[in-house]
Amino acid sequence: MIKSILLPVDGSEYTDTVLKYGIYLAQQLDARIMVLSVVDIRIFEWALSMGSDGFVPIVPSGAYHDESRKLLEKRAQAILKKSSKMLETNNISHEVEMVSGSPIEIISEQAHLADLLIMGNRGEYARWKSTTIGATLEAVTRQINKPILITPKEYRDFKKIQVAYDGSDNANRALQLAGYLGSQLNIEVLIITISDNEQLGQNICDEAVKYLESYDVKLKTAVLKGDVESVILSTAHENEADVILMGAFGHSRIREAILGSTTSHIMRKSDIPVLLSK
Repeated sequence: MIKSILLPVDGSEYTDTVLKYGIYLAQQLDARIMVLSVVDIRIFEWALSMGSDGFVPIVPSGAYHDESRKLLEKRAQAILKKSSKMLETNNISHEVEMVSGSPIEIISEQAHLADLLIMGNRGEYARWKSTTIGATLEAVTRQINKPILITPKEYRDFKKIQVAYDGSDNANRALQLAGYLGSQLNIEVLIITISDNEQLGQNICDEAVKYLESYDVKLKTAVLKGDVESVILSTAHENEADVILMGAFGHSRIREAILGSTTSHIMRKSDIPVLLSK
């Protein structure tokens, strides 16, 4: 069950979309929202640690640090105020919090208090990172053990979920989430299994179908061949899916270092939300 949703917001062009998805799911699932704004103090800690022997010998004064921090805190408070007003307008039960520290560490800690995390796939420097996902997002997705919904810039309601299922433990947990959301949101669930061995692929797909028999969901299935990342993305587009649901980081870090992570590829290239099950 999803009864608490964490929304880290940074004032970027993705913030409104994160809030809209939070509102939509909170309304559908009768969930409470926690809005978090992190004042990133790492730049101040870095400057103070440089000292006179650092590569950059000119260290900003303490007065500059204090003033800069006040500006960041004021900005964070404005973001929270705007977010709270948007949630109040939609009658969403919520709380807001501003915390100073490392965004990765703070978000990961706060995720322990939520059932679902929602983040934009790029942050406040999105305009300069058109082909990459945010560094904070990448780190958070690897550290937390809760489901995380990664949003694009544009919002749309969920009408169809595409689940990439390969029989792994993480993918099995994704099935549970698919069954829950499919039944709660009354939307179609499309299960796809990608395998060059048709019989093996069908067996894996049948396993998913059997698991979801316990849920009241509208279900479709497909066994497909080809490059995993390309098939997941193209099938979602062809079937007009509104969200891709998959288990996160199912391969070893050694394989990822050589071939790259399927999860990272999908997060980076998808133009619809990606929901990662952990």
